Amino acid sequence: MISCIGVGPGHLDYLTLGGARRIEEAGVVAGFQYVVDLIRPLIPASAAVITMGYKDQTERLAEVAALHHAGKVCAVVFMGDIHFSGFQLLERVEKACGHKVETLPGISSAQVTAARGRVCFDETTFLTFHRRGDLSPFQEHLVHALQDDRNAIVIPRPWDFMPKDIAAYLLREGRPAGQMVEIWEHLTGGESHWKGTLGELTGEFSDLSIMLIRSLRPLPTGLEGEKF
Repeated sequence: MISCIGVGPGHLDYLTLGGARRIEEAGVVAGFQYVVDLIRPLIPASAAVITMGYKDQTERLAEVAALHHAGKVCAVVFMGDIHFSGFQLLERVEKACGHKVETLPGISSAQVTAARGRVCFDETTFLTFHRRGDLSPFQEHLVHALQDDRNAIVIPRPWDFMPKDIAAYLLREGRPAGQMVEIWEHLTGGESHWKGTLGELTGEFSDLSIMLIRSLRPLPTGLEGEKF
């Protein structure tokens, strides 16, 4: 058996009981180094651990697939929730194995951002730029969502479309410089919070950052400046 497990945004409190059980029962645990380190306390001492990076993930997943076909119980761990920002990796896992695999959802940083920012997903568009390939359709989708006066929760692309790049793009597309933005880094794990406007967003942020671009509608009375 092979399971792909969303482990949450950065703290074991956000890992589901089902996900934890799959990890504790696994003979092989694989994933990106940061994610494996997060759930390491749950990995059995007898389990093989396979870590990977962006450049060697195909080779490492081939190792996982070989162990899976040899009868090992395998768990591949994903940051957050697979279906928010990990679908390309899921496709690589299934390509390596040659068949569909079990997926266990987790809590996404997008959900935690909605909680921190006190926004409802009914009024919010989620987009992830954490993908390879052409970003143009997703960039246009973001512009249209904001034009429709929706909030947007956005995961940047670490290597070339970070928060300051997203702000610059939106300003070029005619969004007002005064539109409010909030950025969280390392959500649920020593997190930090920045609040300002698109025009003020020129600083550097880590790879583990997520943005909330607020609609131009006023915040409900009593929520402005409130902390939870």
